[in-house]
Amino acid sequence: MSCGSIVLADRHPIMLMGIRSLLAAEADAVLMAVDEVSLVDAIQKVNPDLVIADLSFPVSGGTNVVKLIKQCNPAIKIIILSMYDDPSVVDGIMKDGADGFVLRQWAVIDLIPAVREVCQGARYISKSNTER
Repeated sequence: MSCGSIVLADRHPIMLMGIRSLLAAEADAVLMAVDEVSLVDAIQKVNPDLVIADLSFPVSGGTNVVKLIKQCNPAIKIIILSMYDDPSVVDGIMKDGADGFVLRQWAVIDLIPAVREVCQGARYISKSNTER
């Protein structure tokens, strides 16, 4: 099952390439954004079905990446990648409008199931390190 188009947002090109290769069979198109300008541009031009973004992706205006994406298009589904598994962090981004949360260290295992779940309208949260 294809999720349509996906935009990946991360400051690290090597991480982007690795995630892109993981997602090749899950999407019709996978675009990459390395900064706020390219992320907003991709959202406006492509209108992706899903954005996968690093929680620490730098954005201006005192907001976070989830709020930025929702300001561009409230209908876009969002999965956040993070190395932090603090429940307050997860709760906060989910309240801000994220549909999924994947721990970066488990992305190889969790990202494909997360994409499939979120694209079907469900929410997905990686198990914490202590739950594994």
